[in-house]
Amino acid sequence: MAKADYIISLIKSHFNNEPERFITIALQIAAHEAKLGHMLVANEIKTIIDKAKETKHKTKTFAPELQGLILENVPAVNLSDIITSEDIQLKISRIISEFVQRDKLRKHDLENRRKVLLSGPPGTGKTLTASIIANELNLPLFTILMDKMVTKYMGETSAKLRQIFDLIEQKQGVYLFDEFDAIGGERSRDNDVGEMRRVLNSFLQFIERDNSDSLIIAITNNKALLDQALFRRFDDLILYHLPDEKEKLALLKNRLSQFSKKIKFNELLPNINGLSHAEISLACIDAIKETVLNDNQQMSNQLILKAIKDRNAAYHK
Repeated sequence: MAKADYIISLIKSHFNNEPERFITIALQIAAHEAKLGHMLVANEIKTIIDKAKETKHKTKTFAPELQGLILENVPAVNLSDIITSEDIQLKISRIISEFVQRDKLRKHDLENRRKVLLSGPPGTGKTLTASIIANELNLPLFTILMDKMVTKYMGETSAKLRQIFDLIEQKQGVYLFDEFDAIGGERSRDNDVGEMRRVLNSFLQFIERDNSDSLIIAITNNKALLDQALFRRFDDLILYHLPDEKEKLALLKNRLSQFSKKIKFNELLPNINGLSHAEISLACIDAIKETVLNDNQQMSNQLILKAIKDRNAAYHK
């Protein structure tokens, strides 16, 4: 991008009230200056942005009535931090790429993927995906606690949803609807209640009308539980799975990289069937803790197998 294009994009993002896009363009300018060898300019731009982001995230970002229903954080994970299938990595990259180039798409009457449904077993990388997208796009991540909204505010859920979608419109970010099954269940189920049908209908209306510059991500552990009307409201569906042999090996080598000379990784693979990415990572951490806390304990396949067995017993009784 030429310097003039950068300046025009900065001006547009300022007057369109797109602070996160402004930051993205500024960082692109810093990267451009760094490539030219202008490190003082590049570092000064980055310092200004870092200070601005620190100040911004110390301030209250949503109405008091939504306190306790939304968690805000600034993730620090990158696309390289997720170990998953190539297909899922490509889909995540495409969401990021389309968001960055959304103006280019709009010139051709096309919209970027903004509403995404993530489905799969617990611990397979769904929440991590939302964090990665937020960090890669320099956007805050807002997690909406759906189960808490339904149990604590029964009768007010539709009103709370309206306030959340107002926030989505007003403040650009990545909005993660966690435990989406809480409101997204099939409306025809016999045990359904009128209140939940109304809540789901409200959500369907709000998400269909949404034309904001935010990203909306919903997470479910089982898409079969969701109402069929939901699927056409989302721009993309990403299906997660338990790790295959390649992913298991990559996870073990990544988490235990400092002990690679002492471990026969391939011998561990038959013993971790049925474990999620998160469970394998936690088992590796458990084994590392043993070596840290017990001076006489050396890292070994036997120690890792014990940690895996303990995790398996805890999660799959």
